[in-house]
Amino acid sequence: MTESAERADSARPVVRVGVTQDGGIGTSERLAMNRTGSFDWDLDAETFEIDEAGLLVFGVDPSTFTARPGALADLLDPAEKARLDIAVEEAITGGGNSYSAYFQVPLPDGTSQWTHAQAHILRTQDGRAHRIVGVVRDATAEVTHSAFVLELEKRRQRQTNIVERTTAALSRAVTVDDVTASLTGTGGLARIGADGLALGLVENSDIRMVAVSEDTPESLAGLGSGGLNRELPLTDAIRSGRPRFINSSADLFRRYPALRAFSGRLKFSSAAYLPLVAQARPLGGFALFYRNPVVFNADERILCLGLAAIVAQSLQRAMLFDEERQFATDLQAAMLPRSIQDVEGGDIAVRYHAAWSGRQIGGDWYDVISLPNQRYGLVVGDVQGHDAHAAAIMGQLRIALRAYAAEGHPPATVMARASRFLAELDTDRFATCTYLQVDLASGAVRAARAGHFGPMIRHSDGRVGSPHVRGGLPLGISTALGNEEFPETRLDLVPGETLVLYTDGLVEEPGADLDTGVAALAQEIAAGPPDAEALADHLSERLWERWGSGDDVALLVLRRRPDTGSPRAPRLHQYIHQADPEGLSDARALVRQALNDWGMGDLADDAELVTGELLVNVLLHTEGGAVLTLEVLPEPTRRVRLSVQDRSSVWPRRRTPGETSTSGRGLLLLDAVTTRWGIEPRGEGKAVWCEIGPPPPPSAPPPAPDAVAALRPDAAPAPDTTAAGKAGGATARAPGGSASRTGDVPTPDTDRAPVVRRPEPDS
Repeated sequence: MTESAERADSARPVVRVGVTQDGGIGTSERLAMNRTGSFDWDLDAETFEIDEAGLLVFGVDPSTFTARPGALADLLDPAEKARLDIAVEEAITGGGNSYSAYFQVPLPDGTSQWTHAQAHILRTQDGRAHRIVGVVRDATAEVTHSAFVLELEKRRQRQTNIVERTTAALSRAVTVDDVTASLTGTGGLARIGADGLALGLVENSDIRMVAVSEDTPESLAGLGSGGLNRELPLTDAIRSGRPRFINSSADLFRRYPALRAFSGRLKFSSAAYLPLVAQARPLGGFALFYRNPVVFNADERILCLGLAAIVAQSLQRAMLFDEERQFATDLQAAMLPRSIQDVEGGDIAVRYHAAWSGRQIGGDWYDVISLPNQRYGLVVGDVQGHDAHAAAIMGQLRIALRAYAAEGHPPATVMARASRFLAELDTDRFATCTYLQVDLASGAVRAARAGHFGPMIRHSDGRVGSPHVRGGLPLGISTALGNEEFPETRLDLVPGETLVLYTDGLVEEPGADLDTGVAALAQEIAAGPPDAEALADHLSERLWERWGSGDDVALLVLRRRPDTGSPRAPRLHQYIHQADPEGLSDARALVRQALNDWGMGDLADDAELVTGELLVNVLLHTEGGAVLTLEVLPEPTRRVRLSVQDRSSVWPRRRTPGETSTSGRGLLLLDAVTTRWGIEPRGEGKAVWCEIGPPPPPSAPPPAPDAVAALRPDAAPAPDTTAAGKAGGATARAPGGSASRTGDVPTPDTDRAPVVRRPEPDS
């Protein structure tokens, strides 16, 4: 019986007990002793009889009671009376044989008493109710105890929910940062049922606070991180290994006088300071703060200690993971280059991101290698597996490939030797890799793949392409299968273009195919900033973190610095892909817009016409695209120089087209529109250039007579001493490669040695 029920019991009127002749206690007396009475309600006669014990249950003096059916019901509050009437009426009309109801009866002393009525309904043969016989009893103790049980059950359910939610949240925490985030993040305090918290970790003989709420002692200067020897509640709990429960501010200041000076700045009434111990090792301290006073009874203390145990276990697991991750990070850093050298003529950025799972040791790597003749080797690769063995294999393979590349071997040879090296190691792992040799002075790129992604290139106009780079089998597998062929592909990097190499962790989206991730990468490269470092950060943030960081990533970004010329002699470059249907019109528009911007719009019509003619020749008669260079010559009389470079070594030949011919007028057009023009060999291809504008001063040297005669209609074609010419004029191609991009970008006019020039006009 609860305390309130006992007080109510003492206020009840005393029941007089009668004794039978034989000295026993009668049935009515036994019921009265338990505050239970009986009643008989005759529905036909409309009379209501109740014994003295029943009247005492209602707090009615028997001498004043009128045997009227509604007399006792009129004593109830209207709401209680209505509820009782409904219960009785539903039982009578519904055909039931009994009913039971709890209701409150107001007592003369102003209190109320819970009363329970249990009745049986007597019916005639036709089912009509004519009499109700039942008992009424004082149910205050029963109901009060039931309410206490319900409240107790409610509190225990709340405590169970707190433990379950906290356990579920911390079960997903991997690092110490994850633990603190789950406690302090959105819904964290509500999850643990507190208004504030403080979390500190033991480091040697000090405590370091990693999470703290405002207006708590630990948030004040000098009371947070520091030595464990201070007389503060959290350090006291850690040193003693016993919790400290603070019921009020007065209790706090009495136990820890040093905090009295901060009394006006503390906003919490109660607190629980809990030590965090795991496997007999003190990890730190955990404090819970409550704005409203809390009585730390046995259940509340058990709840707090349970939360501390959950947090301690999570922290122990997280700290062990952090230690292993640091070991993995140090090992990975030792395997990767410590620094990347600056590259002349370009900007380079590299990123390595370890996976947020496992030991974070992977086989992804990058490298930048200095090569002879001011060239650079770029490598991105991935060894199979995510463990220490994969990292060890990666380190050996990276060093071997670097050594082969530094000797100056072509990409195909470097890849073949690296595959043989991996096959000779005592391992069943294979590796994928992409290796590029880059000459930033000319923009020439030689690429080879071994089962890896090819590079992506962002052009100067913002478009992103994925050039076709033929590839071989993964390293190790190719040697095991006796197929060490790694075809090379010749690419060209125009000034202002950016090259991106990456591993699969950057494009593998969980639940989606690989093409979706590659398309997302191309979109982010196009939307990212032009600077190499900024673009690397952008891709890491938008993709690696977006996919969930489930795999390690190696990323290399190289941008060839833009060649814009000078304000007096501006310059631009544009690549036109052979498969781009809009590339020709875009190039013509670019030339017109540039000349207008440079104040030379009067030459735009001729320049646009020549641009279209030269590009059409390349796109129709060669196997690759073209590089368009437009510049203003810094001469006393400003002229426009336009150059189109392609991958074919076959030179154009002057012809005399008939009236119905649809081709053969290109050189005639150059004669008519340009001031002078010529052809120059460029690496594996050539460049056709022309100048538009006023003629040069008379002092300019005349062209070589044999060069002029070479283009006369009646002149025989000059012998072609190139390899392509000897082969019947076939287009030159890189060994084993495909001509997917154009060759070198023209250098300034002062460095050129024109092979063919149009005769200068008479002065």
